[in-house]
Amino acid sequence: MSESPDDNRCSAFLIYTPATVCFYPMFSNNDADIVPGQTFASQDKLPKLPVPPLEETCRRYLRALEGLQDPEEHTKTKEVVREFLENEGPEIQKKLMDWARTRDSYIEEFWYESYLSHSDPVVLALNPFFVLENDPTPNRGSQLPRAASLIIASLGFIHDLRAKILEPDHVRSTPLDMDQYTRLFGAARIPTDKGCRMEVSTNSHHIVVLRRGQFYWFDVLDSENRPLLTEREMIRHLQAIVDDASTLSTKDVAQRSMGVLSTENRKIWSKLRATISSDRHNASCLEIVDRALFIVCLDDGLPMKDDLPQLCSNFLCGTYGLEEGIQVGTCTNRWYDKLQIIVCSDGAAGINFEHTGVDGHTVLRFAADIFTECLMLLARSINPAAPTLFHAQLSPHAKSYKQPRNAKTTAPDVGPIDTTPKKLEWDLTSELRVGIRFAETRISDLICQNDCQALEFKGYGKNFITSHGFSPDAFVQMALQAAYFGLYGRIECVYEPAMTKAFLHGRTEAIRSVQSESIEFTKIFYSEAPASAKVAALRKACERHVKLTKECSQGLGQDRHLYALYCLLQRERQAGGENPLPAIFSDPGWVVLNTSILSTSNCGNPALRLFGFGPVAAAGFGIGYIIKDDGLSICASSKHLQTRRFLDTLQGFLLDIQRTVIHLHRAANERPSPFVDHSGVLRDARTGRPINGRVLDDEEEDEIALPGYSFFGSGDVEKILGQRKRAEQPYSHIGKVIQMAEY
Repeated sequence: MSESPDDNRCSAFLIYTPATVCFYPMFSNNDADIVPGQTFASQDKLPKLPVPPLEETCRRYLRALEGLQDPEEHTKTKEVVREFLENEGPEIQKKLMDWARTRDSYIEEFWYESYLSHSDPVVLALNPFFVLENDPTPNRGSQLPRAASLIIASLGFIHDLRAKILEPDHVRSTPLDMDQYTRLFGAARIPTDKGCRMEVSTNSHHIVVLRRGQFYWFDVLDSENRPLLTEREMIRHLQAIVDDASTLSTKDVAQRSMGVLSTENRKIWSKLRATISSDRHNASCLEIVDRALFIVCLDDGLPMKDDLPQLCSNFLCGTYGLEEGIQVGTCTNRWYDKLQIIVCSDGAAGINFEHTGVDGHTVLRFAADIFTECLMLLARSINPAAPTLFHAQLSPHAKSYKQPRNAKTTAPDVGPIDTTPKKLEWDLTSELRVGIRFAETRISDLICQNDCQALEFKGYGKNFITSHGFSPDAFVQMALQAAYFGLYGRIECVYEPAMTKAFLHGRTEAIRSVQSESIEFTKIFYSEAPASAKVAALRKACERHVKLTKECSQGLGQDRHLYALYCLLQRERQAGGENPLPAIFSDPGWVVLNTSILSTSNCGNPALRLFGFGPVAAAGFGIGYIIKDDGLSICASSKHLQTRRFLDTLQGFLLDIQRTVIHLHRAANERPSPFVDHSGVLRDARTGRPINGRVLDDEEEDEIALPGYSFFGSGDVEKILGQRKRAEQPYSHIGKVIQMAEY
């Protein structure tokens, strides 16, 4: 099942809900502001995701299909649904209700099952990406300072999360489920011969850094999750890694790029992991990677900030480039089974994340918080009294720790924790060398088959849309449908996720955006109808989309419910049941609704520049968009389709509908003619104010830009440290110690 969530896993991110999801960060360094245990305080108060009445689900199912089938097809589907309601439906619905009583969420187990049984490569098919806005400070915007600040900010986030003092998410006054954050760090997707499994290391304290396909690791947190390095020290560590990786030849890099194995088909990757684990040393290296808090990818190569297609491709799947037949693109500098922070050579930064355990909303909170923290850390470097977002203090086990003069406690008896970067030196057998070779050629094929394009539309954004009474998300959804119709002349299935985190362990529900109202608008827009009819149809379609979104965010959709029924029936059959699947699950309508030609998601925040994911259908587009105050950022990807042309068509629609709305608005609010007073001054008829001597004609008015606004110490420390014993570090013997420059 496609977005239910069987085959459309990558598009099940964020949301559009009528209310804004709010994060209220505590810009304070005062421990009195910390509320112990607040992060998960509402978990036991959250309601369960409701199992909708079967009749209502079937009604929604038919309405979602009405515009995607011809009358004859729809009549047959209605008959199949009627038979399901009269025969097998009520019985399996009762079984689902019984199932739900003993579980936190009726869909959760089926959800993980669908994601983890996925056998295709996760790159392009599952993992989404975010591109952060550029660092506004030039001296911190280059690669290593940018990477260091993002790492330090991430460690602050992890500290507060593990201390349970991270501010919880909520929509207005409604708390949201925080369970996904427990699977954000130290998590890894592990392939096996029977599908994948998720592993989470809750006591992980190190990170892994990739440079030119080589793996390095070092500890960054102590046992109480306090950072072990300052930002300056972090830059030195990263520089040492860059220097060490630069000594390898292009050929050696290609032959040793173990990360490309994570791009393989999951069954092939499972066999290769078994080979790796059969060697004790390799198994230890693999465990270090799996248990890392997250991966940092330091890319080399050409600048990308101004090349949007290349920028998006780099964060989605890595880049492709050959030198004398050897792969030199960034595609060899990834590990797709974990959360990755990627920093380009010019400082452009973003995130690519494994999507099984977390949705886009969760990673968006993390991305926004660390972006904000980076700016606040800059302020603190200027003014030490400046507040920060997080409450992590430098560990007393850090090499540079200095005990404050007024400290009442004595220094700990455990010495500094070793944070020296170490390179993982894999023992590459012939089988692994061959695996690396063919994994690289396969990911290279996938990259060549994928087209990723971006549009940063500056004409208008949320301010203009809302000023004319439209929901921004609904407006963009109608624009996407109209643009597709304008390019291909047909209506296809559209998917958008709605967040259901107001419920315990909530994930998403599928908004099926194609409704009779949206189809009517598309037809009217491309007709000779007057502007008033076009805008009225747009308004009606947007109102319907808003209502549909509200229902889905309340768990009242059709996809998740029907998918749960389908999974229960399949389990019965696998257990030896002889009953065939009900016809509703073999009807062509089931295939139509679960083949999303336009898989879309709205995932915005001022911290993000772009966001996207791969298509979920061979003949479709994956479309991630961000609605900003004064613009729209849209990333589209496809396989051998006219991606650039689709975005150009979309831009044309956005400009056309803007002109239509403005024309109608002016006609309804026509300005009275100005007058000349007794002294000969030209004045406005409404206000009486001078108009600088003349009135603008209509042609000059059209040239005026539309209004809008844009987003947006003491003591003999060395002596004390020398008396301490070293802290135990279980992996300290693994890896080659690399040389670091002194201060």
